[in-house]
Amino acid sequence: MNSAAPNAGNVSAMRRRHTSFFDDEMTPRAIAMGVVVGALITFTNLYLGLQSGWISTMTLQGSLLGYALFQLIPQSVQIGSKRFQILARPLTLKENVIIQTVASAIGSLPLVSGAIGVLPALGMLDEKQDGVGIWLWTFGVAFAGIFFASPLREPMLLQERLPFPSGSATAQLVSLLHRTPLKRPPTAATHESTEEDNEAVALPETSSQQDVNTSWFVLIISLGVSCSVTLVSFVLPVLYALPLFDLVAPKGCSLTRWGWWFTPSFSYIGQGMIMGLSTSFHMVLGAIVGWAILSPLAHAMNWTTGEPLDAEDGGRGWMLWVSLAVMCSESVISILALIMSSSGKDFVNWGRGIERRIALNTSVNEALLPPGNPSHPPDNPSTDDADARSDITEVEEDDEPPERKTSMNWVVGGLIVSSIVGVAAVAGAVGPVIPAWATLLAFILASLFSVLAVRALGETDLNPVSGVAKISQLLYGVLQPGNVVANLVAGAITESGAMQAGELMQDYKTGYMVGVSPWNQFRGQLLGSFLGIGFTVMGYTMYRSTYTIPGPEFPAPISAIWINLARLINNGSLPEAVPSFMIFFGVVFGVSGLLHAIARSRDLRRKRSRRNRRQPPPLWEQCALAFPSGIAFATGMMNTPNFSIARLIGGLSAAVISRSIRRNRHSPEKGIMLVIVIASGFVLGEGFASMAGLAMKNTNLPVLCYGCRYGCGGGC
Repeated sequence: MNSAAPNAGNVSAMRRRHTSFFDDEMTPRAIAMGVVVGALITFTNLYLGLQSGWISTMTLQGSLLGYALFQLIPQSVQIGSKRFQILARPLTLKENVIIQTVASAIGSLPLVSGAIGVLPALGMLDEKQDGVGIWLWTFGVAFAGIFFASPLREPMLLQERLPFPSGSATAQLVSLLHRTPLKRPPTAATHESTEEDNEAVALPETSSQQDVNTSWFVLIISLGVSCSVTLVSFVLPVLYALPLFDLVAPKGCSLTRWGWWFTPSFSYIGQGMIMGLSTSFHMVLGAIVGWAILSPLAHAMNWTTGEPLDAEDGGRGWMLWVSLAVMCSESVISILALIMSSSGKDFVNWGRGIERRIALNTSVNEALLPPGNPSHPPDNPSTDDADARSDITEVEEDDEPPERKTSMNWVVGGLIVSSIVGVAAVAGAVGPVIPAWATLLAFILASLFSVLAVRALGETDLNPVSGVAKISQLLYGVLQPGNVVANLVAGAITESGAMQAGELMQDYKTGYMVGVSPWNQFRGQLLGSFLGIGFTVMGYTMYRSTYTIPGPEFPAPISAIWINLARLINNGSLPEAVPSFMIFFGVVFGVSGLLHAIARSRDLRRKRSRRNRRQPPPLWEQCALAFPSGIAFATGMMNTPNFSIARLIGGLSAAVISRSIRRNRHSPEKGIMLVIVIASGFVLGEGFASMAGLAMKNTNLPVLCYGCRYGCGGGC
């Protein structure tokens, strides 16, 4: 058992773990490819995040792109009369997981560091924000969440068996790409939950070479189309602000004044395909309520003094408060519901499971006694004993040996060092405006909130980072009254820790199903976060030096949410008439968020129950689950409608493709795989083109601004 002393082989393996950085999983080529893919994801997330405030860690896309790029590398090259071997062996499934781990760690740094939210908000407070401060800030918040997640691997994956849908989907994707069965396939409950949340995970176990060739052809075409349209938009910006809605507007009325134009962004279409129809529809619903009802109403009633698109005095700035109320209300209520769920019935059930395992251990020991002993257990074990036996088998047989785990010395030491370095780095970045104890407390709170965030992510595939961040902001309104910077710093540190802890736990789920060493994934996450600092800071600095942030091309809407909440908490004032609307929408989405959390929890438990798995949910649960997501609704409200319309097109496209391929009873999974490939090409293509667009902008390339009025592309 685990209490036994490690044998010589284990001791030797543990020594190798600490003396050799590379092995057959974590190879130099896997790390190098992960860096390449991660850099592309970073620029994509910066581009999308600064435009609309919505990014993705792109675990599926990172796995797919890493595999695809590897296929372009020849095994050998002929130079003169000699042939030189480049690849000694094909890319392995476990190397592919390491590529995804490193890439997602690098690509998530724009959100972890706050480059799409907090950094622009701090820049609004200090327009002379220097590069050294940005480097220090990013370094200070880049690592703590990694150490928060490692101790959660065993309770979340091995004891509670949480599905972590994106991690499960990524494992099934790499299994498909390499035509290799998973070491630990998903359980029935995990599989069902994953299907609901991702809509694209029931992947085939095998794939013909023709299917693979078709996928690569589609990927190249979708990526090329997205790149081309984006580059053309830098020369002809009106392409991204087509005034189609003016054709149906009343005479003399321009709907572009209210943000109603069409942006044919393939990246947004790809994002909509990934989000699904429900989320993208909720975003459009928020855009309709905000930009077709609330903003015109505020303008007509003279509650605003500026133009509708003005983020300070116009309708946009007025509606930001309403969207803030929606996000805060639903996030806080959902977190409270999660706390009650985690500390109540789930905890009792977990304790009963432990009792059954203890009882079964006793039964096993008694079974070793002679048959005549009266303590000998019955020949037919009870159902509870069978379940407990299954639990023990899963925990002991599925878990990794000690030499492949992350030692507690690394976890404890990392927590201490990262917290101390983080406090010092944040002090160097923002100055003496926040005391050291307050920054240290923010790191401690981040570790506690990360547990809640990771558990929510494991069940629902949604990481409530915005919710835990806003709770920290509310708390620091009491601890540091009147200190706006301290408020921003506390919320940012909490969001960073929850985001990174959740990202690593998704990776752990993938590695668990594939059979990759958690120690290698931990090191890959550390390395990726370290390298991601450079890519994120350089990318953000390039955007900030080329464009005004926040500005017309990159409004960075999340930054306005951050700073508005901080100012409100610290004795700020609200625009005219907005408090009534904040209360109304806050109550509506608070109640709906509570009902949705309860219905979601009941639905997941039902699916995990063998007895009630096929039982349809009650009507009230169906209504609660169908009510608009507050986060998606608020995102659609704070962005101009063009962002949401393109995503709805993507969601509709994915729904139509999914419905059509379900009619093909032979292999609907191939069509699902095709949706993932198309969406990946669309999203990554525009991200790749954005880097070229920065260079075009800095070379003063002639731009045709004919027809541009309010929301043209990046070249105008």
